[in-house]
Amino acid sequence: MITESALLKNRYFDSVFLMRVSKRLTGQPGVEQAALVMGTPKNIQILAEAGYDGIDALGASSNDLVVSLRAESVEAARLLLDSLDQWLVRDSSRPTAQTVRSIEQALTQQPASSLAVISVPGEFATREARQALESGLNVFLFSDHVSMEDELSLKEMALEKGLLLMGPDCGTSIIGGVGLGFANAVRKGNIGVIGASGTGTQEATSLIHRWGSGISHAIGVGGRDLSDDIRAISTLQAMDALERDPNTSVILLVSKPPGAATIVRVNERIAACSKPVVTCYLGSQRGASPEIKNATTTRDLDDAATAAIRLAGGIRVDDDNAVSPESVQKERAKLRANQTFVRGVFSGGTLCYQAQQVLRDGGLSVHSNEPVEKSMQLPGSSLSVEHTLVDMGADEFTEGKPHPMVDSTQRVQRILSEAQDPQVAVILLDCILGYVAADDPGGDIAPAILEAKRTARQRGDHLSVVVSVCGTELDNQGLDAQINLLEQAGAIVFTSAFQAARFALQLVSGGD
Repeated sequence: MITESALLKNRYFDSVFLMRVSKRLTGQPGVEQAALVMGTPKNIQILAEAGYDGIDALGASSNDLVVSLRAESVEAARLLLDSLDQWLVRDSSRPTAQTVRSIEQALTQQPASSLAVISVPGEFATREARQALESGLNVFLFSDHVSMEDELSLKEMALEKGLLLMGPDCGTSIIGGVGLGFANAVRKGNIGVIGASGTGTQEATSLIHRWGSGISHAIGVGGRDLSDDIRAISTLQAMDALERDPNTSVILLVSKPPGAATIVRVNERIAACSKPVVTCYLGSQRGASPEIKNATTTRDLDDAATAAIRLAGGIRVDDDNAVSPESVQKERAKLRANQTFVRGVFSGGTLCYQAQQVLRDGGLSVHSNEPVEKSMQLPGSSLSVEHTLVDMGADEFTEGKPHPMVDSTQRVQRILSEAQDPQVAVILLDCILGYVAADDPGGDIAPAILEAKRTARQRGDHLSVVVSVCGTELDNQGLDAQINLLEQAGAIVFTSAFQAARFALQLVSGGD
């Protein structure tokens, strides 16, 4: 196996597009892995540390595109590198505007614009976001690796100008029915969502849609917004906006537990809100949240979606996808006595966090690279210990590589690795549909599920693979089609991540 790299001078592409191209190139004839990144110093360092030779010699600048391949031969790599232009063409079936190089140029073409979507390397994101705010634009900041100090500065600037900054590291928003980032296709309705978590917002909005209601807006605020460092600046702005919005009847707030000082501010705002508010603080302890005037407190996304639907005047349309004692008993009977552990391999960080909470509430100690309990931090993200749930979308897995919601390569490797352990009873997975996500996420992991179960059978074991699918029938990937693919591979499939985690818990805990 060899590595080969090429430099394309002054060819800028956003990170989401490059993730998709990297996925398409990986697996082409003779190519094991492809990495496409802008030539920032950090990206160059990541490629070098990943074993790509000759990266420093390229002399890349931050405006240059670097393409690195791990291939079977120099000839296979050269063949693909020589045809790069055809891979870097955006979908011609979609309407495109004339290429522009700055926010000022974009505004000359679309002077009525009110929102800028920014997806650039983190070291440039602050500059671009500040320029957008100075131009009077609200900002959806998809980029990560923005410092806490820069985030606070940007949000204070946005607040002063009467604008909203969603992010940084904002994975999902739905504004007036238009999905931004990793969003699902959902019907319009009267429930407004504020999400400090991308996949949490996706799961909540998909559940609300499938259970018969709809979304007015879903406003992402970034994972650190409710920390005491940021003080819920964007969250409080979003609540103001949804309270003013005539199409919103109920507000649902999804987040990890806020900072001690910040939750006081948030609770005061909720109590003063003229509309009912549902809170869902994932990872919180039972009974930890005090009763708040005007608030319905929940601890999982299923209960949160159900409460929001009820308060909005709807009736939940049950999709009959709950855990049944009979199904648990039937699956548990196939396991051997020495099979005691759950291993989770997640692409959605929030869904990994919720699953940890479910297992913890069930009396299990759960290790993770993004743990609910800090004492349960994995010594190393690449090696599982007893019950382990891993967020494959965390920085250590995505630096210089596509996000697992776009490219399942790393997840597949981890699934196969976990299947080698004879003490593993359950592998718990998520499969996330929607805009920007992989075209066939279920199809990408189905062969790994088949192989994992085959590995267990060869040593005389049964391996339970439990998958939650986040999405709707309106998503391009097709909800039913994805479920069928996974079930054909031998997975037990739920359309609720909470129910999937409960099923996994009951398989290993002995309870019904």
